[in-house]
Amino acid sequence: MVAPSASTLGTANPVSIAMFFLFVAVTLYITYWAAKKTKTGSEFYAAGRNISGFQNGLALAGDYMSAASFLGIAGMVATKGYDGLIYSIGFLVGWPLIMFLIAEPLRNLGKYTFADVVAYRLRQRPIRIASSVGSLLTIAFYLIAQMVGAGGLIKTLFGLEYEYAVVVVGIVMTMYVLFGGMIATTWVQIIKAVLLLSGATVLVLLSLAKFGFSPANLLQTVSTQYGQEMLSPGGYITNPFDALSLGLALMLGTAGLPHILMRFYTVPNAKAARKSVFVATGFIGYFYLLTFLIGFSAMALVGKPAIEGIDKGGNMAALLLAEQTGGTAFLGFIAAVAFATILAVVAGLTLSGASSISHDLYVHVFKHGVSDEKGEMKVAKRATVALGILSILLGLVFKGQNVAFMVGLAFSIAASANFPALLMSIIWKRFTTKGAVWSIATGALLSLVLIVLSPTIMVDIMGYEEAIFPLKNPALVSMTGAFLMGIVVSLLQPEPTAAAKFESEKLRTYLGVGAE
Repeated sequence: MVAPSASTLGTANPVSIAMFFLFVAVTLYITYWAAKKTKTGSEFYAAGRNISGFQNGLALAGDYMSAASFLGIAGMVATKGYDGLIYSIGFLVGWPLIMFLIAEPLRNLGKYTFADVVAYRLRQRPIRIASSVGSLLTIAFYLIAQMVGAGGLIKTLFGLEYEYAVVVVGIVMTMYVLFGGMIATTWVQIIKAVLLLSGATVLVLLSLAKFGFSPANLLQTVSTQYGQEMLSPGGYITNPFDALSLGLALMLGTAGLPHILMRFYTVPNAKAARKSVFVATGFIGYFYLLTFLIGFSAMALVGKPAIEGIDKGGNMAALLLAEQTGGTAFLGFIAAVAFATILAVVAGLTLSGASSISHDLYVHVFKHGVSDEKGEMKVAKRATVALGILSILLGLVFKGQNVAFMVGLAFSIAASANFPALLMSIIWKRFTTKGAVWSIATGALLSLVLIVLSPTIMVDIMGYEEAIFPLKNPALVSMTGAFLMGIVVSLLQPEPTAAAKFESEKLRTYLGVGAE
């Protein structure tokens, strides 16, 4: 094992810095190229709907394989053992649901945001306001995870203070989205996906070489060093209801993430949308298999004390493993890839937040649905700058939190505030405007309140001995509440006009008649 002092992390090393600047230079060139092609709202929000199914699948994988996946899950497995795999499995199994339930209706019914689908046959203004709240809350919590990971990563690359690192990342990311829109964001995500899959594969091969390329030998070493309990469930999540709640959040939250759902508008038709989910599922499944091996390899080769000595959340486990197996040059490459990972996801989050503010709130609430493309673009760019500033502030406030855990909270809000209303609007004829608004409001409010009252906040952060709400993740309660509220309110206060439009909505949902 390597002692913390043996690592070069936290000091400026020329290889890391050179690779970092190379990636920034390439992505800035992409932004410059994309800026010349980004003139209309469709190009800014949806890349002109010209991305192929395979390209969008890679971009979806790039958007989804976040800092939480690469840094957080590897770190959680390396420090907590088997239970870290709940995140890997939960993040993956939501994708078949998207492929069979969400992708085709979303592409056929919507234009730029998932609120287009929920509001298709319901009253626009209440739905747009409520769905924007759900979207922006999800984005805010997801941004926390990415910015915390980014701050820790740049600190290891340059030896910069965490606070300066967060500011640098926020500024660079804002430039990409502001000037390049969805075209630049898509290509940054594609490049990042290729780099991340390649880097993680090489890292796993170098690690397994230490164990005769045998995962069984790796797990035996972990068991010998730290005990069999590291390979058994219950080391981190001891309450079965906690495990169920977290699993539901990760699985169903995937289908409510605004920046993921937005990607389905970049392809030309529903067939390409389905293909993109199929491609993304394959790449993402392979990647999560790698994170499992990276985590246990870091535990065996680097050691838990060294990992926790560098970062108490365990977020640098993959980087320490890269240095241990491939030296400083490989560390530089993996660190640059991890930065690309964060940058691509933050860009996607910021773009989806800006689209929610400009398309849902500005056009459909303040302008009553009368589109003024020039004004809408101006609002979108101002929103991008505001979200860049917000991401910096969130990164500073939540310094030191494990990024996989923070994304778990974002998924809980997505599963509670966004997914129930989206699903019921597509499949249930009697769903009403008031039902949708109450469902979104209940899911969002319950998620936030129960997160604050949970052991995660009250015990781990605020220092109380006991929490008011017993579960670490509230999705089991908050999502159930959102579904029940949507159903009860819709049944108590029917909306005949919404029900009458359901048949025409079905025609467009399944045949694409009238889709943009």
